[in-house]
Amino acid sequence: MSMWWSLHLRREAASVPLARRLLVGTMETAGVDPEISYDLSVALSEACANAVEHGGDSSTGYLVTAFIDGDTCRIEVTDSGPGFPEQPRPRDRRRTQRPARATRTRTPAPAQDEHGRGLFLIESLTDHVRVRNRPGRQGAVVSFDKILKWREGALLKAS
Repeated sequence: MSMWWSLHLRREAASVPLARRLLVGTMETAGVDPEISYDLSVALSEACANAVEHGGDSSTGYLVTAFIDGDTCRIEVTDSGPGFPEQPRPRDRRRTQRPARATRTRTPAPAQDEHGRGLFLIESLTDHVRVRNRPGRQGAVVSFDKILKWREGALLKAS
């Protein structure tokens, strides 16, 4: 069984706990292990906070979509801000080992920094993170996946 939901939210601080509570409620109803739900909810809060802070002018909102398919949850947060700065591509002639999906790697911000830890936290709490600019449009997409563990007797537990 699979399920998904999508929210279009205003770029307001109050939208972050709303998205988090909806995710936690969905995970609880589906029977996801509470530790996995917690990790995903913190990662989602960080992605939403980034969209609120960097996601465009105040008239635009942002989109949160969560998918549960089998034993995997994918969450995507899409905004209409300036997007991520272009990263120069390394000149490596050995491109045969290139992964199919680009995964952003970051150096963690120093512990005393007030900003800059959001993507690092998302990467630490989930199994796969992808950040990209929206193709053909202004904005950024942060998506992350996590393998789910289930409580005994869970509703969506894969067989």
